[in-house]
Amino acid sequence: MSTDGNQNTGSGTDGGTDSDAGGGQDRIEREISIAAPVERVWAVLTEPEHVGSWFGQGEPAPVDLRPGGIMRLDHGEYGQFPTTVVTVDPPHRFSYRWASAFPGEVATEGNSTVVEFTLTPEGDGTRLRVVETGFAALAIPEERRRTAGYESHSAGWSGQVENIRRYTEQLAA
Repeated sequence: MSTDGNQNTGSGTDGGTDSDAGGGQDRIEREISIAAPVERVWAVLTEPEHVGSWFGQGEPAPVDLRPGGIMRLDHGEYGQFPTTVVTVDPPHRFSYRWASAFPGEVATEGNSTVVEFTLTPEGDGTRLRVVETGFAALAIPEERRRTAGYESHSAGWSGQVENIRRYTEQLAA
């Protein structure tokens, strides 16, 4: 996930952690406060008309919102990704498998990481936590390491949580 964002920066970003599990970088975690109710943040993360706006090219992203369903992410020059939905627990938890090293391939246990969103009410707003795990077990082709590896995603999620915050708060305005 390549973006121009820097790790743990940006208005509203409350930081994040990266873990070095067993000598290999495996876990990326980012949290941010969003001035919008949990239900609105849930809609932004799961409804086709919103997903393509914060992650993608602005076009609606097809979403089959059920475990085993496919959500198609368009990451522009990096490729099209048929992610596999793992968890749907509205409006608090949503996760999917993402084969970011294998554009066009459906995400499976053997070729993907797991991205999990947890939404917690926080006053009038929402605390959003994003965790991506599974890099240590993934064999990433050399030509995809720059855009699909741990370092790329670590920097990328810092920018993406800010995109989610900005997009969601603009809907509330």
